[in-house]
Amino acid sequence: MAFSTLTKPLFPSISSFTSKPISKTSLLSFNNNNNNNTLFHSKKQCSLVVNNVLKTVEPTQTSQVLDSVSNDVGSLVSKPTILVSEKLGEAGLQVLRGYGKVECIYDLSQEDLCSKISECDALIVRSGTKVTREVFEAGKGKLKVVGRAGVGIDNVDLKAATEFGCLVVNAPTANTIAAAEHGIALLAAMARNVAQADASIKSGKWQRNKYVGVSMVGKTLAVMGFGKVGSEVARRAKGLGMNVIAHDPYAPADRARAVGVELVSFDQAISTADFISLHIPLIPTTNKMFNDDTFARMKKGVRIVNVARGGVIDEDALVKALDSGIVAQAALDVFTEEPPSKDSKLVQHENVTVTPHLGASTKEAQEGVAIEIAEAVVGALKGELSATAVNAPMVSPEVISELAPYVLLAEKLGRLGVQLVSGGSGIKSVKVVYRSARGPDDLDTRLLRAMITKGIIEPISNSIINLVNADFTAKQKGIRISEERVVVDSSPELPIDSIQVQISNVESKFASGVSEGGQISIEGKVKYGVPHLTCVGSFGVDVSLEGNLILCRQLDQPGMIGKVGNILGEENVNVSFMSVGRTSLRKKAIMAIGVDEEPNKETLDKIGAVPAIEEFVFLKL
Repeated sequence: MAFSTLTKPLFPSISSFTSKPISKTSLLSFNNNNNNNTLFHSKKQCSLVVNNVLKTVEPTQTSQVLDSVSNDVGSLVSKPTILVSEKLGEAGLQVLRGYGKVECIYDLSQEDLCSKISECDALIVRSGTKVTREVFEAGKGKLKVVGRAGVGIDNVDLKAATEFGCLVVNAPTANTIAAAEHGIALLAAMARNVAQADASIKSGKWQRNKYVGVSMVGKTLAVMGFGKVGSEVARRAKGLGMNVIAHDPYAPADRARAVGVELVSFDQAISTADFISLHIPLIPTTNKMFNDDTFARMKKGVRIVNVARGGVIDEDALVKALDSGIVAQAALDVFTEEPPSKDSKLVQHENVTVTPHLGASTKEAQEGVAIEIAEAVVGALKGELSATAVNAPMVSPEVISELAPYVLLAEKLGRLGVQLVSGGSGIKSVKVVYRSARGPDDLDTRLLRAMITKGIIEPISNSIINLVNADFTAKQKGIRISEERVVVDSSPELPIDSIQVQISNVESKFASGVSEGGQISIEGKVKYGVPHLTCVGSFGVDVSLEGNLILCRQLDQPGMIGKVGNILGEENVNVSFMSVGRTSLRKKAIMAIGVDEEPNKETLDKIGAVPAIEEFVFLKL
């Protein structure tokens, strides 16, 4: 299939910078509700943009004028407001202040938080702030990201966050070691009655016989939840000479074996353990998981440590188990209600050791968590993808890095496809075809599917659509997104050769965009780091997806490029790319024209009036 292509202009337009990777050293960043960014990566690039308006300036003055232009433009862009509702380490606050306006307001009531949140682009919390549906509703679409400084996110309504398009990120790694160390500290303190003996001596007593402890060597520790913290506790317990078993329905067996831990059933874990260490998230299925029935199945005299979430234990049931001797001792860092009441029977029980939620409270962990969550929030505000997102496709940093050039292509193809649809009953079925030299198990397309969905929905929705709520909104609108992977003979170094979007059972406002199978079909590739449209319907083209696009179906005859180019030139519309694809010599052809500006109606009418042009469509990218 033959085609001809005009080369790119010698001097790039502003839009040509938008497809380049975002650098941490970018001079200026412009953000809108759709998370589109326009970047000047250096003063040298910025000077290319303003060069034409500096023609009358002496060379020695250019730097001064450039600085002035940069400052003026920067002043037009308001910094995002970041609300920090609980204490955060200074190192994290410095990261936040480098990007936005930071407001630290602690101990907000729900009413005050809802009142304040409408002014905020981001919210950072720890475990004490409840981010409810009412908070997201009060955010009115302005709230873009909630950062949880820690691991657990049970104080954030994830369903509401997703519905309102708000990304939720956490800091899952920085406090892992601190939490594991605190778990081991409580384990040892409980076994040797450290807290009780300390209080006894300080009250003037000397009760050596009363506080005889138990040894941990040779005892069985059941780690309930074998995630990051649980596995670190297991490693340390093994070093203390304990026999460690674990229960976690999602933990890979090979990871457990590498630590020297046997994965067992829930019943086997609680019935054979001498010590039980809890590392379970608080979700509906784990709420009060340790209750009267659970304690009744435990080995008499078991000892329990909880540095995870208080709600996983029925505290009344635990008091009864302690009184009966089923549970010999408990060491608790977390509680159902924090802080617990002063007259709590559990807290006051002589066989219970308590600390005020100190799991992550080391200087190193606090600084690490503060930096980790601050960087995640700033990255989200910049429109970058986060590997710590908890309500978006969980994509590893390696996959994010590899697929980054294809993210923009995926969204652009979605936007093109929906604009080719002409009225009717709306879009119901979309098929995405990935062509790649890699096998299905070596290609993670969740990120690309979400971006295609975003591109399809956003132009036809009144809501703010982003990566977080794209799939949710698609289901609400009854749009089914399916995927197909086709193995092709291309470079295995590239994850994807091309992406094709097919929209079925709709009418097209551009008939040539319909394939032989009857679907609207568009296909694209990434070339030199820039997304390109390579096929429309049955016609091959090659045009960069920058700025806007005009598609024309015409009779294949000489002079067509010149005629359309002259019309656009006379109306001061700059052409960035032009490509012609045809089925055969002197038959039908499609001309794809990339333009920087949006032509007015009169200009488009002139193009449509060219005798050889049979149909055309203008598409915004």
